[in-house]
Amino acid sequence: MAALKLAIGNKNYSSWSMRPWLALRANDIPFVETLIPLYTDNPADKEQILSFSRAGKVPVLVDGDVTVWDSLAIIEYIAERYPEVKLWPDDVAARAHARSVCAEMHSGFVALRNECGMNLHRPIRPVALSAEAKANVARIEEIWRECRTHYGAAGPFLFGRFGAADAMYAPVVHRLRTYAIEVAPDTKAYMETMMALPAFQEWTRDGLAETLVIAKFEDA
Repeated sequence: MAALKLAIGNKNYSSWSMRPWLALRANDIPFVETLIPLYTDNPADKEQILSFSRAGKVPVLVDGDVTVWDSLAIIEYIAERYPEVKLWPDDVAARAHARSVCAEMHSGFVALRNECGMNLHRPIRPVALSAEAKANVARIEEIWRECRTHYGAAGPFLFGRFGAADAMYAPVVHRLRTYAIEVAPDTKAYMETMMALPAFQEWTRDGLAETLVIAKFEDA
C-alpha cells in the first residue's frame, strides 16, 4: 500500500499544516511529507501547491487516488482511514462534543489568530490584546477546562487520549506561549502536556530550524 502524502507549509508559521501533521505523527501513521515554502516570490512554489490541489492552499493529503484538502477534512479522513487510532472518542456524546469544539476552532477565534500569528522564532514577550482576542482566550480556556473536567479521568488530553481535538488546538498552545498570554493553572497544565508530546516537540524543533523569514508575519 502506497504511503500517504502530506503537503504542508513552513513549520514555523503554518498552524493549519501543524494540525493534520500532528494527528498523523502522534499516532505513528506513516506518511511522506512535502514542505512547500509559503509566500515566496518563486512561481515554482505556487505551482507545486497547485499540483497537489487546485485550491492553492496547504495542507493537502494525498492517499492514492484520493485528495483531501483543509485541515479538519484531513483529520476526518484520517479518523475514517485509521479507526484503530481513535482520533474521535468512542462514546457518542463525547464524540459530538469533540466534533463541536473542533468545528469551533476551525471557524472561530479570528481575533486571536490575527493578533497572535504562529511564529515559533518570535522571542517570548507579551502583546497588547484587543477585547475580542481576550474573549477568544477566555473561551479557549473554558473549552479546555470543560473537556478536562468531563474526560480527564481517561488520560491527560482533552478527551483522555490524544485525539482530533488536541491536534486542532495544538497551534493555540504555541500562541499562548509565544505571546506570554496569562492563563489559569489548569490551562498551563494542559499546555505542558501538549508540549511534552514527542510529535509536538518534533514539529517545534523543525520549525525553529527553518531559516525562511516571512516579513508579513514578523510585525507582532
